[in-house]
Amino acid sequence: MRECVKLGVYLAMVLMVAGCTVESVDAPGSSAGEAPAAAESSKRIQVDGSSTVAKVAAAVQEEFESRFTDTKVALKVTGTGTGFKEMIAGRIDIANASRPVKESERSDCEKNGIELLELKIALDGLTVCVNRENDWVDSITVAQLKKIWEPGSAVKSWKDVDPSWPDVPIALFGPGEESGTFDYFTEVINGKEDLITDNYSASADDNVTITGVSGEKGGMGFFGCAYYFSNQDKVKALRVSSTESAADGVLPSTESVQTGAYKPLSRPLFIYVNRKSLARPEVQDFARFFLSEGQAQVSKVGYVPLAEADLKASVEALDAATSAK
Repeated sequence: MRECVKLGVYLAMVLMVAGCTVESVDAPGSSAGEAPAAAESSKRIQVDGSSTVAKVAAAVQEEFESRFTDTKVALKVTGTGTGFKEMIAGRIDIANASRPVKESERSDCEKNGIELLELKIALDGLTVCVNRENDWVDSITVAQLKKIWEPGSAVKSWKDVDPSWPDVPIALFGPGEESGTFDYFTEVINGKEDLITDNYSASADDNVTITGVSGEKGGMGFFGCAYYFSNQDKVKALRVSSTESAADGVLPSTESVQTGAYKPLSRPLFIYVNRKSLARPEVQDFARFFLSEGQAQVSKVGYVPLAEADLKASVEALDAATSAK
């Protein structure tokens, strides 16, 4: 053992004499792959938040990094609510969001000296899906959805929703409370944000929801339309009617979302930028790229492009924020 110690000391002395640097190894419990700040060779943009927006953000990230090779976009997917918590704590530059920021979240940001720039980047038709073996329902009303998803719901089978439907156990899947999709759905369907039945399986990963719905004959779930369009072989979308008649139901599509005919589940998607981060050229470049070349990725991944006026408004808001720097 003593000989090993002597050998280690000797080797270290040799390296020092030779002018070499001995790099430290991460201690147990440290974050793997974290390099000292001085060793960073590229610019880094910290992004976190919505799993819905992440689908387009990841595509934009790939295109951006291929163009701006000295910049790394560190994209995390934790949910809209968690993304805003990270923003409040000052740990990220951009928060992806599938709902508008809450006043309480904006206030908490301001208390910490963080001012947000809201940029609308796309539209979404929040999609209600069932198992592909479900051949008894193609269209559903908001009232029926509320009966299924409201707090204290007594629905156990599809027959409990409509006597003409079979006595097949209903299995519900959807995002958890950290999700902006959860917030939006509960507000427009159940009448108040965060109110929902206890009888469902929650996950922050929309792919887990799709797996759950596709694995249960009586399955039902909800998520952004891009996840539906890329998984039509696994789940079936329902027409949604805001009237008392299911016959008035509408499917999510580019046209129905842009015109607002797909109601009440059409919604905008956002990125929120820390205005202080805009002092860094790479953050400006990424936000601008999202609203220019990156817009081609919106349709590619299955979301709905903004109307020209809305896109122009986002560009002008970014221009105004950056010209003030």
